Amino acid sequence: MNIADLRKSYEKAELSEDASHADPLRQFDQWLHEAIRAELPEPNAMTLATVGCDLRPSTRVVLIKGYDERGIVWYTNYDSRKGRELAGNPYAALQFHWVELERVVRIEGVVEKVSAEESDAYYASRPLDSRIGAWASPQSQVIDGRGVLVANAAKYAAQFLMNPPRPPHWGGFRLKPDAWEFWQGRKSRLHDRLRYRLEDGRWVRERLAP
Repeated sequence: MNIADLRKSYEKAELSEDASHADPLRQFDQWLHEAIRAELPEPNAMTLATVGCDLRPSTRVVLIKGYDERGIVWYTNYDSRKGRELAGNPYAALQFHWVELERVVRIEGVVEKVSAEESDAYYASRPLDSRIGAWASPQSQVIDGRGVLVANAAKYAAQFLMNPPRPPHWGGFRLKPDAWEFWQGRKSRLHDRLRYRLEDGRWVRERLAP
C-alpha cells in the first residue's frame, strides 16, 4: 500500500459561527464533554509542545487534570525535559485530537507553575503506586535499565510506606491561553476552523481557511 494514498473523507459534523460559543472555554468544555460521553479512548490526552533554549521543539502526550478561566492544568516532573524547557521558555502549545469525532483543539499561551497547595492536593489524590512513582523516576534522565526504576520504587515504598510526601521536583503547570483554534473535519478538505484570539481583554472569533 502506498502511504500517500491513505485518505479519509470527514463528514461527521460542522462548526459554524452561529452554533459555537463566543467564549472559547465554553466551546472547549462542550467538546471535551462530548468526547467523554462518546467514550473515546483517553479523551483527556493532549499533546504538549515546548521549545528549548536551543530552539528545538519537542512534543509529548500528557493528561489534562483541570481547566477553568485561569487555564489548562497538567502535572509532571519539573526536572523533566518539558519542565526544563518551560523554565527557560514559558510559552507552549497544547493539542487535543479526537479522531473519532474528526475534531482538533489547539491552544497556545504562557505557562506557569500552579500553587504548592494545588500540587499537594492533586498528588494526595493519586493512587499510592503513582505517588511512589513520582519519587522513583528521574524523568528524562538516562538510566542503566528498568531495574533502576524497580529498585527506586522499592526503596521509596519502604521509606515512606503509605504516606509519601509530594516530591519537591513534582507538581503542576497551568497554561493560560491567549489563542484557541477549533477544527472540525469537513468533506472535500474544506474543513471548519474557528480561531479565538485575545484583543484588548476580549476574545475575537474568526474563521480561518483550511
